[in-house]
Amino acid sequence: MHVAVNKNNGEIPMNVKRIALATALFAALAGCSDNAQQQAKDAADKAAEATKKAAQATADAAKETSDVIKKVSNDAVDATGDAARQVQDAASNAAQATGETLDKAKDAAGDAVDATKDAAKEAGQAVAEGAKQVGQDVKEAAKDAKDAATDPAKKDGDH
Repeated sequence: MHVAVNKNNGEIPMNVKRIALATALFAALAGCSDNAQQQAKDAADKAAEATKKAAQATADAAKETSDVIKKVSNDAVDATGDAARQVQDAASNAAQATGETLDKAKDAAGDAVDATKDAAKEAGQAVAEGAKQVGQDVKEAAKDAKDAATDPAKKDGDH
């Protein structure tokens, strides 16, 4: 006879204990008479059948519980895996976007350096041309002043 054992603490469940006790009582009474023996045997058979059904129901319930736990575990693993993939994808996208932003910033900085160099070069050329023009104007003004000082006809401002 198979006896179900409570998985939580290793004890025999109370309903199985009651059935075993009833079977023992019926067996004790069976010694009293033939009729009583037959009744005790019938009761013991019924008790054994009830015990077998209870054990089968317990096994079925345990399997069903195990299947539910397995499904919940698998669902949790799937959900966790999906969440992990989403986080990984988001991190990958963020890293790619950061890299693209850094490339754009580097390009913009290089363009700014080039523009600054060009502007400085143009400013330097403008200053040089302006200085050259001022130098020519000063030279021309000095020549005019010299000519005016040496030529009395030009003193009146006629050229």
